[in-house]
Amino acid sequence: MAEGDPSYIDYEAFLDPDFSPSSFANTLVTSTNNATDTPLDLSTPLSRVLFDLQEIDTHIHALTTKSALPLLSHTQNQTAAADHILKESGTQVAAVTQGYERLQKEVVQKWEAADEARVAAENSLATVRLARAVSRCLTLGKQLESQVAEITGRSATGAATSVGVDGASPSAGRDGFRALERAAYTILSLREMFSAAAEDEEGYGLDRVKVIRTLRGEFVIPTENMIKSRAQQTINRFSLSSNSANSSNGQSSTSSGYKQARDARARLATAATTLYLLSPEPKSSTTAVDYKPELLLSTLQGYMHTAIMTSVNSLARALSQLPSMDRTLADISTRCQDIVALEASLKTLRPPPHPLLASTPTAETQAAASTNSNLLQPLLHALDTSSLPSYYWRSLASSLTSRVQEIVNRGGVSARTLRSNRDRLRIEIKECVLRASRVSATSLLAEKGRSGTDTVIVGNWEREAAVMVSSVVGPLGR
Repeated sequence: MAEGDPSYIDYEAFLDPDFSPSSFANTLVTSTNNATDTPLDLSTPLSRVLFDLQEIDTHIHALTTKSALPLLSHTQNQTAAADHILKESGTQVAAVTQGYERLQKEVVQKWEAADEARVAAENSLATVRLARAVSRCLTLGKQLESQVAEITGRSATGAATSVGVDGASPSAGRDGFRALERAAYTILSLREMFSAAAEDEEGYGLDRVKVIRTLRGEFVIPTENMIKSRAQQTINRFSLSSNSANSSNGQSSTSSGYKQARDARARLATAATTLYLLSPEPKSSTTAVDYKPELLLSTLQGYMHTAIMTSVNSLARALSQLPSMDRTLADISTRCQDIVALEASLKTLRPPPHPLLASTPTAETQAAASTNSNLLQPLLHALDTSSLPSYYWRSLASSLTSRVQEIVNRGGVSARTLRSNRDRLRIEIKECVLRASRVSATSLLAEKGRSGTDTVIVGNWEREAAVMVSSVVGPLGR
């Protein structure tokens, strides 16, 4: 049927998007039947529907028959256009494929070769860096070996260079200690290389080299422990008592005592600097102001503890045996004079530059550095005191009170002797404390040939004397 031919079929209703078959069927049934009829007549609406379907089918057949040639022509044109597009696409794909092959040959393959060269260059550079690090470690190890030989007085082969009276070489006895500080800096350089964790740091990958592991485990670590032990022994044995005695035997003895005191302080300075450098550094980045030399502080605290406990024990024995009191008090005052000399020495020692510590010269760090400008301040802070002699006397007094109380509680001859000699003890103990404040000038390294007395009075210890007298005489009662 032509587009303009009339049709009784309502195509608009069927093409409506809201078309409902059930509604259409219901309308068709009600229009062909009476609503009051009990049996419905469905043959008429069914015939109507079948006729409409036949009419629509006839209409479709007429349209397709009439438009067959235009449809075939349109399909042929579409097929030809598709073939042309496919042909042109094939040409473009071939051009792209050819361009990719040329790109792969001229760029990708060359890039792969260049990347292999880059990897080879990086590996070669890493090998060179590692070889240089190994070479530097071995050089530092050789340097440390010569420094150890200088400290111990033995050659690299293990033979003593020149044996003295005590079995060590004179160089080790007189000047060998000077190599301690240099050995400490060498160990720090090795420690820095061993701890390298980033690829751009010197020493990265050294833990994979067997000779370096052997060097570290069998030489560097034992040597570091030996150097620490030597430095700790030097501090623990620090004493100027003999120097003070020699300084009172004439001009030649004074000169000799001055030289010995100078050597003793030089040994102390080297040992303290060595322990400061070899103290374990914290994991995080720390400035020199925040750095706590734990090894040095523990050694100095051990020196103070040993001096205090030795004095407590010897004085407790002397209180039970009064005839030995004079000699004991003399030893205690001499020991305190060594502590005075130790304080004076530490006060003049500035913290050495530490290569593993960060330096941040800000206003705050400079202000903090001014209050922590010597090696004495960290020790005073650790002991919570303002003076080492004051700490010595007050610690001694606090420990003596219980010892005297034990003697009194036991009773017997010792307790009666102490009570009867109460006044004598008061005078002698006070004199002991005050005598300790009169330090030999050579102990403090005063100028040689100093006019007048050869002693120097250090501080006012009347309060410490009162505390000591009270700790001994107080438990004796009246």
